[in-house]
Amino acid sequence: MGEALYVRFQGTRRSPRGHFPGIFGLANNLARQGKLSDEQYRFWRAGNDWYDANYANPSHIDPTIYDHDLNPGAVAWFKTTAVHLIDRVEGYLEILAAHDVACERVESSDPGKIIYEDDEQVVVVPWESRTPRDHEL
Repeated sequence: MGEALYVRFQGTRRSPRGHFPGIFGLANNLARQGKLSDEQYRFWRAGNDWYDANYANPSHIDPTIYDHDLNPGAVAWFKTTAVHLIDRVEGYLEILAAHDVACERVESSDPGKIIYEDDEQVVVVPWESRTPRDHEL
């Protein structure tokens, strides 16, 4: 097992499509359902705006990147070097915890077949087992 190159924050329950939703999707879902307090909503909105302004959205570059038929189970992972992005995740984790949405941090050196990559992240189609080849933390 190599050194972890990628990190993902995700829910602990699989979605109907079989993947573990990421924390941004989970938080967005709470916001859409109107479940966030005013303070949580302000953090969520400002956080999403910051991420939108500070790193690429792979689906804006390739609208088919998350197409289930083309790339089944595709998920995004931060590169461990993207510390400025990873450091801001804590507030999302706090919101999810306040709503009893279980999350975990997963690290891997080989999370799947890379279908998109930039300086800060990758999008992968997980290996057939649907779990990273490295240990989960």
